[in-house]
Amino acid sequence: MGAMPIRRLPPLRALEAFMRTVRLGSARAAAEELNLSPSALSRRIANLEEFVGKKLFTRARQAMTLTDEGHQFFEAVNPHFEALARAVEGQSDNLSLLRLRLGVLPLFGSQRLFPRLAELRARHKLLHIDIDTGPHLEDRVGDTLDAAIILSRGPDRRLHAVRLDENKVHAICNREIASKVGDTPDEELLAKQTFLIHNELPDSFLAWKDALGMRDLEPSAIDHYDSGQLMLEAAAQGLGIAIMHDDHLRRADDDRLTELFDLEVDSPYSYWFVCRPTALEERPVRLFHDWLVGAGL
Repeated sequence: MGAMPIRRLPPLRALEAFMRTVRLGSARAAAEELNLSPSALSRRIANLEEFVGKKLFTRARQAMTLTDEGHQFFEAVNPHFEALARAVEGQSDNLSLLRLRLGVLPLFGSQRLFPRLAELRARHKLLHIDIDTGPHLEDRVGDTLDAAIILSRGPDRRLHAVRLDENKVHAICNREIASKVGDTPDEELLAKQTFLIHNELPDSFLAWKDALGMRDLEPSAIDHYDSGQLMLEAAAQGLGIAIMHDDHLRRADDDRLTELFDLEVDSPYSYWFVCRPTALEERPVRLFHDWLVGAGL
């Protein structure tokens, strides 16, 4: 028997130009990343279109927009493109560690990220993550951080952003306080309580008061925290009523804690993954981004 014929592959440089253009959402940005002129990038993509016999982009006024066939082609090729990169990575002795500088809020890290990180390590053994839980994570993306997971009303539009959840606001306290406050909202009783509010999430308390119809509620004290984890422990110790996401209460799985009232209060804030758009072409960022979105954290 003769050797199996090797299938003809598309021009890999043309395929790379296509993938970068789609991921970055800009032909200009893709050309800059590849150190190409816009016309050279366009020629590479034209070569790929000729190879596959399909129009992948429409071109108008120097802008390139994916066609329906282009979308289908990307969805079909992208998993295999990543699989090829992983296969080469796994067989190479010359590749160095992949390093990601990730900003993350401590509560998200402890409740949602770290319980799943072993899965990521098993999938990408060369990927290592430096964790930063400091302040102003969003402002440091692209500088001291490659990417971050933030809690925000909506990230800076200049960033690539993926919303990770849509939460509800809950008032969380220990069972003794819940017993004193009762099952029915009473403004006089609530005004005697101490509330625990995160420094960066003041609108959660406003949303909760609005849902009660008590916009003017003034509690006896408001204690401010910069750590959701400490807020949960303070609530469990009876130090006040913490205004937080229901997700935090569920994942804490702490028998000392319960929630006040049966309310559906949409949170003004969501968790987001953010990075610079061009950072998606850096392999550590791309690997983490794709895993995070696929893992459904």
